[in-house]
Amino acid sequence: MSPDRKHERPPDGKKAAAGDRETDAAQVKSGRKPWVKKTPVEVVLEQIAKQEERVAGMREELKKEERELQKLQQAKKVLEATQ
Repeated sequence: MSPDRKHERPPDGKKAAAGDRETDAAQVKSGRKPWVKKTPVEVVLEQIAKQEERVAGMREELKKEERELQKLQQAKKVLEATQ
């Protein structure tokens, strides 16, 4: 833990609540959304959505790579035919 972080921690619960309000205000000013606790179901659904996005991206990349391979194979055929 850095020395700066030690000073941010309030010593008791009352000051922690005031500190939380200050943190929320700072987050709003900096453009960050306030933290919202998620249920385990929401977390898993979010992970599923992220994985689906990753797989879709990989499929697109695979399609591009397969097209490039086909082009190279066609070029190979032309080069072999000329030898």
